[in-house]
Amino acid sequence: MTDVYTLGEPLGVVSSGRVRHESEARLDVCGPEFTLAVALARLGHRCAYLGKVGDDELGARALTVLRGEGVDVTDIRVVDGVQTGLLLRDTRVARQVRVSHYRTCSAGSLLAPGNVPIDRIGAAKMLHVTGITAGLSRDAREAVRVAVNAARNADVMISFAVEYVPELWSSVREAEEVLGELARAAHLLFLRQDELDLVKPALTPEREVIVDRGAKGASVRADRMRYDVQGWQVPIVDTCGAFEAFAAGYISAALDGLTPQERLHRGALLSAAAVTSVSDWQGLPTRAEI
Repeated sequence: MTDVYTLGEPLGVVSSGRVRHESEARLDVCGPEFTLAVALARLGHRCAYLGKVGDDELGARALTVLRGEGVDVTDIRVVDGVQTGLLLRDTRVARQVRVSHYRTCSAGSLLAPGNVPIDRIGAAKMLHVTGITAGLSRDAREAVRVAVNAARNADVMISFAVEYVPELWSSVREAEEVLGELARAAHLLFLRQDELDLVKPALTPEREVIVDRGAKGASVRADRMRYDVQGWQVPIVDTCGAFEAFAAGYISAALDGLTPQERLHRGALLSAAAVTSVSDWQGLPTRAEI
């Protein structure tokens, strides 16, 4: 049985300083579900990934990493003649990372409802989806909905991370409608502090709501109780990937049957590991290391 089934877009990522002046850059592969899948696999969980990549070097690299980390890539499709999406991260000291998206008509955006394996999702312990995949295209959005309905019909736990990226939506209203719908379907709801208003109707007592506040820590409301954990006490190299690592740690602990406070603690450990690395996922720990 698969522990966590997820669907998303594997991406290439180029990171540099001030791009207009820098002569050096770093190439990696990433994606919120990508990071989460790798993190869970390193902790010994069986994770399966659905998505599409192009028949290019970035797509090959993404598949190589996922296979090497033990993620089930049976459902990933290579699309001929289409490019894998790319992010460009402009990083400057003491300033927020600026991200440029090059993913219009990318292979990942071609994910469609017909690609969703209903039976495999129904056999998993948990489905994890994000607002980023829902924002890629109309077909990708429907694919997420089909996956969520499949999980709901099979009584599979649903985890949803809001992951609001304004560039992927035509308007805030559209984002609120879609993200709110997915949030209301979730058992575990992950979001950042500034995303609370986007899904306000879903913030009800019966739902486990986990709020990541970055360096300030995180909190969860579960069983009508609130639990908190402190933020990072480590040297910060790059905060990209920290949110996804936190979610993976929390989900891992939930699968292990730990308490909400213990779930927060494991999430914070993985988040701290992520921010001490230049990569979203390369610095993540194995189970023996936590």
